[in-house]
Amino acid sequence: MSTVDDKCGAVFAEHAQPPSLYRLWHRQGGSEVVAVVEHMQIGEVAARTGLSLRTIRYYEEVGVVTPSARSQGGFRLYTEPDLARLNLVRRMKPLGFLLDEVRELLDLLYPEPSEGACPTAVREDQRERLREFSVVAEERCAELRDTLRTAEAFAATLRERLGEPPPRTARAG
Repeated sequence: MSTVDDKCGAVFAEHAQPPSLYRLWHRQGGSEVVAVVEHMQIGEVAARTGLSLRTIRYYEEVGVVTPSARSQGGFRLYTEPDLARLNLVRRMKPLGFLLDEVRELLDLLYPEPSEGACPTAVREDQRERLREFSVVAEERCAELRDTLRTAEAFAATLRERLGEPPPRTARAG
C-alpha cells in the first residue's frame, strides 16, 4: 500500500519498511528518484521538542507547522526539517511573538522551494524583515533579563530573611 503526500506529490510505499522509514519516489527531470526519508510520529516529536501533543496539533490546526506526510492510517509524520521549525516556534514563544509573526518568520527562514531559485538566497526586503525580527527579539530578551534580575533579587530577599545561603549554581567546566 502507499499514500500520496499532498504537500509534494510524492508517494510513500509503506510495505516492508520499519515504522519510521518510508521510501520516497518522485520524478525529477524525467527520471525516477528513490530516497529513504525518516519520519517521526507525533509522540517522538513531542519528546524531542519538549512540546505537548496538544501544542503540536494546535500548531498544525492554525497552520504554523504541518507534518510533512501522513501514514496510511492517518498518523502525522514529521521530518527533521519539521522538527527544526517546531523548535524555532518553541524558542519564539517566550519572546511573545504572535502566530502571524511566527508564520511570517518561518516563511522567511524556510521558504517553499521554487524552480530555478536558490533556496538560501535572501532578497533585500526579506533581509530587512529578518533584521526587524532580530531587533525585536533582542529587545524582548533584554526585557526578560531585567525581569529575571528583579525575580532573583526578590528570591535573595526571602533567603536573607530566612537566613539561608544563596543556592549553589553549577559551574561550566
